Amino acid sequence: MRITGAVLEESGHPSPYRDSRPLTVSELELAAPGSTELLVRIEAAGLCHSDLSVVNGDRPRPVPMLLGHEAAGIVEATGSAVTDVAIGERVVLTFLPRCGECAACRTEGRLPCEPGSAANGAGELLGGGTRLARDGHPVAHHLGASAFATHAVVDRRSIVPVAQDVPPEVAALLGCAVLTGGGAVRNAAAVAPGEPVMVVGLGGVGLAAVLVAVALGHPVVAVDALPAKLEAAVALGADEAYLPDDLRAAGVRAPVVIEAAGSARAFETAFAATAPGGRTVTVGLPNPAARAAIPPLVLTAEARTVVGSYLGSSVPARDVPVYADLWRSGRLPVERLVSDRIGLDDLNGALDVLAQGGALRQLIAF
Repeated sequence: MRITGAVLEESGHPSPYRDSRPLTVSELELAAPGSTELLVRIEAAGLCHSDLSVVNGDRPRPVPMLLGHEAAGIVEATGSAVTDVAIGERVVLTFLPRCGECAACRTEGRLPCEPGSAANGAGELLGGGTRLARDGHPVAHHLGASAFATHAVVDRRSIVPVAQDVPPEVAALLGCAVLTGGGAVRNAAAVAPGEPVMVVGLGGVGLAAVLVAVALGHPVVAVDALPAKLEAAVALGADEAYLPDDLRAAGVRAPVVIEAAGSARAFETAFAATAPGGRTVTVGLPNPAARAAIPPLVLTAEARTVVGSYLGSSVPARDVPVYADLWRSGRLPVERLVSDRIGLDDLNGALDVLAQGGALRQLIAF
């Protein structure tokens, strides 16, 4: 079938992206779903820093690539082996498929699926190969989703069904921002009841961590270099908010500190603000060449732990329903993370807004 989508032609374009235009809105051919796959009509897709990381070259991927990985949509067709998802159901797309059989999948989310990670790195679906082409030439998939398009073919293991009462814009954010930020709180940090949580870096993922921590009843300290982000965190329920320099001057520390900015400097800030015996959880994705300096003596002398967490150490099929229930109860107002609604043609300019820290979540509504 013919679809319309936003294709990254090559990585490393200079900013401003409004001028260099790394994304091209194109007509593409989308093959029918294979036996373990589904055809999904995309309803909403969020623009995430992981998309920007492919555009600017921090996360090298094969190109041309149809970007987008945080989305929700309606199932329009299923492969012969898909028997537990019906046509017409709303599904959340998740950016790390889990085969359910490898050693990593048996860690209950602590490690990313090995075949899923390999498929993502190759720009393919979990079942192998691509289903996208343009003028007869293959186009790579982004994280098994390629959601900046009117339709996507995805593996069954890349989606989680949700009830129709969960709106598309909420369902979309459950698949990346909430799984990653919320998972850092619930899974990676294993926060004890009432334990204070600090979040360093208040983009979509960081603010999702704030939302989930507040929903679960934890005192929250928010940290960011932009005053507007601090205001947003307080509006979402954070008890305290600091610029990094003010945090250091005040000597504020917490037993659980989540770094969600994806920069070495933010990681150093998060580590320095972790209390003795505490856990520093990092979910950000910095440039591969980035290096952070931490004093190793502190790890021993203060009995500290540093935890790396990909996708919030989540198992999407287990965790998405938990967040959907929290939203349904009114405790997790995910829709408040949406700062702008845009179209496919607006994506290049939206990348500039994201790179400058001027957005929470910019959402494409189809």
